[in-house]
Amino acid sequence: MTPRILIVLTSHDQLGDTGRQTGFWLEELAAPYYTLKDEGATLTLASPQGGQPPVDPASDAEESHTDATRRFEIDTDAQAALATTHRLSDMSADDFDAVFYPGGHGPLWDLAEDADSIRLIETFIAQGKPVATVCHAPIVLVGVKTDDNEPLVKGREVTGFTNGEEDAVGLTDVVPHRVEDALQACGGIYSKADDFTSYVRVDGQLITGQNPPSSAATADALLEWLRKH
Repeated sequence: MTPRILIVLTSHDQLGDTGRQTGFWLEELAAPYYTLKDEGATLTLASPQGGQPPVDPASDAEESHTDATRRFEIDTDAQAALATTHRLSDMSADDFDAVFYPGGHGPLWDLAEDADSIRLIETFIAQGKPVATVCHAPIVLVGVKTDDNEPLVKGREVTGFTNGEEDAVGLTDVVPHRVEDALQACGGIYSKADDFTSYVRVDGQLITGQNPPSSAATADALLEWLRKH
């Protein structure tokens, strides 16, 4: 089976009222993109507004580049797909086997409370399909409910960008949500590794990664899930 995977990116480009730009974190798209694609997955990119989503400039700085980001930036097919993402409201879980959300700070503002995203995740879960998120992207789970109207993450093992990591990048007082706190407030069984080390949790259909170094491992966990089910 060739898995069909939807990748959902933020459309938000402003870092609060700092005057600085944000968006999605390039490594958190590029590493999963090739981890999945190189295993034969068919990938579709979407965002709330469609079109070109904003890349966090800090993730495109030389010190943030990795082999995956360098490969992505010279990949004309990947760049074309990124420039023409589908509108999230047009996406249906029926057309995919899984969904993957890269992070970056952008999702804290738009995808955290996006009705189309929430409905999409609820449908993936109802259809028995996996939902994978990494770094700041686990915030997209906070508004998702079960059939019993309970938070989806309640009683589930999850991880995401830590309070310590947010402090380390100096944005604790800027962000509208801290991922660690938000997941715990919804009853999630939150755990973490040392700051900026790879860490992934899998609990049923939920796959969450802690930070940028967890990006490829989160995609690997998603592929493993799909092989088993």
